[in-house]
Amino acid sequence: MTTVEHSAILPASPEQVFDLLERVEDFADYSDLITAIEAQGNEHYRWYLHAIGVDWTFDVKVTEKTRPRVLAWESVDGVSNQGRYELEAVPEGTRVKLTLEYEIRNRLVASAVKRAAQPLVGKVSSQILRRVEDRLEGKY
Repeated sequence: MTTVEHSAILPASPEQVFDLLERVEDFADYSDLITAIEAQGNEHYRWYLHAIGVDWTFDVKVTEKTRPRVLAWESVDGVSNQGRYELEAVPEGTRVKLTLEYEIRNRLVASAVKRAAQPLVGKVSSQILRRVEDRLEGKY
């Protein structure tokens, strides 16, 4: 599996940040690459993304939800992936760390994705955290 990490500090409490991150369906509002997220019930979600000219679909389930410290998930169908948000109180607010692991079994697609993954995950994560911050500040 390939691992990508991203972190940022948001000027809000871990509880406030966690309350927004746990609303998984809202992630479609937070990134231009996420076209939709459908709740499937029982902490399962279907994600639709458009990245590097390809439409991606995968189903995930939330595997850990420990307010206000951890939100983790893993795929159950589609692109094999697992991720984890870890929140930590710091003097400036909350440090949010995203760790994402994924595996694409098609070698040609995997090669293209690997070249694009770090900037794409960085872009998506930055957009999500920036828009979460805007929402916390009442701007979005």
